[in-house]
Amino acid sequence: MNVETFHYDNKIVRNFAFATVFWGVIGMLFGVIIAFQLPIPGLNFGEYFSFGRLRPIHTNAVIFAFVGNAIFMGVYYSLQRLCKTRMFSDTLSKVHFWGWQLIIVAAAITLLFGYTTSKEYAELEWPLDIAITVIWVVFGINMFGTISVRRQRHMYVAIWFYIATFIAVAVLHIFNSLALPVSFLKSYPIYAGVQDALVQWWYGHNAVAFFLTTPYLGLMYYYLPKIANRPVYSYRLSIIHFWSLVFIYIWAGPHHLLYSAVDPWAQTLGIVFSIMLIAPSWGGMLNGLLTLRGAWDTVAKNVELKFMVVAVTCYGMVTLEGPLMSFKSVNSLAHFTDWIIGHVHNGTLGWNGFLTFGIVYWLIPRIYNTKLYSPKLANAHFWIGSLGIIFYLISMYFAGITQGLMWKELDVDGGLMHTNFVSTVKAIIPMYYLRGIGGLLYIFGVFLMVYNLFKTVKQGTLIADEEAKAPALEKPKAKVESKHRFLEGHLGFFFILTTLAIIAGGLIELVPGAINEFVKPTTPLVEKYTPLELEGRDIYIREGCNNCHSQMVRPFRDETLRFGAHSEAGDYVYDRPFLWGSKRTGPDLHRIGLRPRNEVWHYGHMINPQKWSPGSIMPKYTWLATKKIDLSMISKKIEVMRSLGVPYTYDDVRNAEQNLLRQAQKISNILKQGNINCAPDREMIALIAYLKKLGKRVRIKK
Repeated sequence: MNVETFHYDNKIVRNFAFATVFWGVIGMLFGVIIAFQLPIPGLNFGEYFSFGRLRPIHTNAVIFAFVGNAIFMGVYYSLQRLCKTRMFSDTLSKVHFWGWQLIIVAAAITLLFGYTTSKEYAELEWPLDIAITVIWVVFGINMFGTISVRRQRHMYVAIWFYIATFIAVAVLHIFNSLALPVSFLKSYPIYAGVQDALVQWWYGHNAVAFFLTTPYLGLMYYYLPKIANRPVYSYRLSIIHFWSLVFIYIWAGPHHLLYSAVDPWAQTLGIVFSIMLIAPSWGGMLNGLLTLRGAWDTVAKNVELKFMVVAVTCYGMVTLEGPLMSFKSVNSLAHFTDWIIGHVHNGTLGWNGFLTFGIVYWLIPRIYNTKLYSPKLANAHFWIGSLGIIFYLISMYFAGITQGLMWKELDVDGGLMHTNFVSTVKAIIPMYYLRGIGGLLYIFGVFLMVYNLFKTVKQGTLIADEEAKAPALEKPKAKVESKHRFLEGHLGFFFILTTLAIIAGGLIELVPGAINEFVKPTTPLVEKYTPLELEGRDIYIREGCNNCHSQMVRPFRDETLRFGAHSEAGDYVYDRPFLWGSKRTGPDLHRIGLRPRNEVWHYGHMINPQKWSPGSIMPKYTWLATKKIDLSMISKKIEVMRSLGVPYTYDDVRNAEQNLLRQAQKISNILKQGNINCAPDREMIALIAYLKKLGKRVRIKK
């Protein structure tokens, strides 16, 4: 047998590990800050430190910086050892690492300055989308190149999940990011209204599935058995788990759009496949936990396994809760509430966070040829972090259920018990403080980890190029043990079947709607936006107003009584992007233009929300009264919208600036009558115009 000597690249693993810890601290700090900004509006300090700007920075930092780097850390370490080879290209590894870090920095800067698409988990503008695509391809070439030159013929289950992650994220990112640029950092999506909502939540749900779940399942399948020094409980169960999960997951996106303007058949499809997801998800959870059967004494003594047991348990909780929340009866109560926030953070704090911590505590001492500096500090981190998760989840579950019940509560005459939306906000303020305390506990545990790892690294020496030996790749046997063993030995076939499993659901969900929209477009129920209203909508998006306000009135009595007529597909034909929202920290705004709120009220409310709406936790937006509208881009915006099918004329394009100023002058004159001096070229005027537009229907004659 020809035994070959080679070297594992631990330097790239070290780099991603350090980046994981660094960005984890940054992302979680932003999380704690925005957690306290909600009950304490005074913590919103000006334009660049407001909740609307910081919230997308927090989510992107945690998902793509913390979790993203953790994925690459775990993959680069495990893939080399599973394939018995060094990474395909050291140069590609470096390009991948530094490219990803530069994207993270650019994302933070652009989001801070308000350059955002507003799409959940896909807020970055088109140049960064292209950069992500390039770096993802670099990662893919490096990963598949490594698998191609492996010395181990059969691909272990962890590699299956890595392959599925690459394929799915590539497909999701490309199709959800299709947009027409207006300028270097501004674009409008090619999809509009209902179609945009379907594509976005096809992406949004599956970003959770294939960025926060499948790669971590791959990490679980490698690191949990490795740390426990035990084989995976069931090889057959891992096969069932993988193929059923990658096929079913992609169909479940529409469960985020129940009771919305989306076609009922798509909503039902999302519900059915969401419920089906329980089986493969729990199959994976049980495969992980049962790997430790009979080894609980080992778990009790091993802090890395403690983190992993809690992580896998949280994965089981989340993947049961998600399908249950897709039942319409549960969704009608839970949607738009803080219950959803608790559900999401159960996954990020428990599943992603704790699995990452377990891996880091195990991996760093090994690549530094030393022992963990302090197991006691690691145990303290475990218990403090666990307490932080409990505080967070309890507070958000109580807050969410309280919100849902108060919103729906009717009196004996069928009227609203809580007519003032602010009263439902006041009721959950204590829960917001408790959530913030939970976040503080969690990040305090992370600080303990940072110190522990710093001391561990200081006492060890990095094994940058770890020597290893393995036989050359064996020839395939004449008789294959099983069809799946055949797939495990042939990357091309495995890639093709995985791709087909992943794209099937997306094609069936999205293509019929696109064809139907092409053949028989939705009849508009609204007028197209004027240049001033379009500019106001862009300001609304820039300031992150959609983070707290929905624009989707569902067909429930309580919602129609509180907000107005329920929303229909025709209300959104000119919305690029759609702004239905995911959370109601404040009231729904889809019919705000029909409410008894004049221009003076809107101005005062934006300048001092607590004065005009006592008890409100909305930040002040004083800078909008002095900041000038960028008139240089308005004609280009109208032109791009026209290219996308909005019925603007050439005159609308040519005269966009004049039309904007004409409408702005009217609003400025109305404000003067209320003793408010606001020049017509100020952003506040544009935002008021947009808010006054919302909800006004005009059936357009053909």
